[in-house]
Amino acid sequence: MNIKERIKKELLLEASAIEQVAQRVDDAVVQAVDLLYNCTGKVVVTGMGKTGIVARKIAATLASTGTTSIFLHAAEGIHGDLGIIAKEDVVIAVSNSGNSSELISIIPFITFHNIPIIALTGNCQSQLAKQSTVVLDCAVPRDYEPFGLVPTASTTVALAMGDALAVALLHKKKFTKEDFARFHPGGTIGKRLLLKVEDLMHANAHNPVIGHDASLQDTIVEMTSKDNLGCTSVTAEDGTLIGIVTDGDLRRLISRGVKHMNIPVQKFMTASPKRITPDLLAVKALRMMEDYKITMLPVVDAADKPVGMLHMHDLIQAGVVS
Repeated sequence: MNIKERIKKELLLEASAIEQVAQRVDDAVVQAVDLLYNCTGKVVVTGMGKTGIVARKIAATLASTGTTSIFLHAAEGIHGDLGIIAKEDVVIAVSNSGNSSELISIIPFITFHNIPIIALTGNCQSQLAKQSTVVLDCAVPRDYEPFGLVPTASTTVALAMGDALAVALLHKKKFTKEDFARFHPGGTIGKRLLLKVEDLMHANAHNPVIGHDASLQDTIVEMTSKDNLGCTSVTAEDGTLIGIVTDGDLRRLISRGVKHMNIPVQKFMTASPKRITPDLLAVKALRMMEDYKITMLPVVDAADKPVGMLHMHDLIQAGVVS
């Protein structure tokens, strides 16, 4: 079997393992989600070895979706770290064999304090399963893994089950994408979902604006003096937006052989430009720029008067453009 076929076979095996576990899902998952939903403390996810790595990821996923969660390395637990587990907590224990000595060693402490245990295991007859409140069957056929020993399909299934629990809990809590963004304020996700135009626009003294009676010279001065944005809004007598001038408009003007600087702005501006409001999400402004193939947008208030200018560079620097 060549490398390409071997990779394909392994992917299909792991996908099959997940599908088989999905077919065996029963009411135990409902009980597990209820335990997590009603937890008044934190969720402690524990495991050893490769399943310990999976447990850490499950804890991270729960934490990022609004459930206070931490990872406890089972070996560290038997050497003094059990103090992080409190009576109000719920424990998720991940072990394919269900008989890992380090994991089994911390179970008596957990059960002594009547702390619920949700087991994600491939052995429903194991010591872990027998001492757990809820057992989620994550078994995979032995021949799905190299030599029946190397954890591949089993860790994939455990991770998928952890993700499924987190997603079910997310929906039960009515957790929204805005909630998710609040847990990721420094990342691209948060910036894409929470930042508004008013957070990024050039406003007040940094907002380039000229009147309808301005000349080419006036226009160039305004465009270069206000953060050198390469654009300016054009307003009517009442202050409302009637046009925009960009570097592109100036290039087209020059290409027509204009010789003097007194030409009025209304002769070369782009009339009735696209515009946005300050309360619009930055990601929607980005979408508008992409749709209309433009790199700047005047920002107007409720009276259609320019209060800012948003440039594509502002979105890039803020991390809105992924």
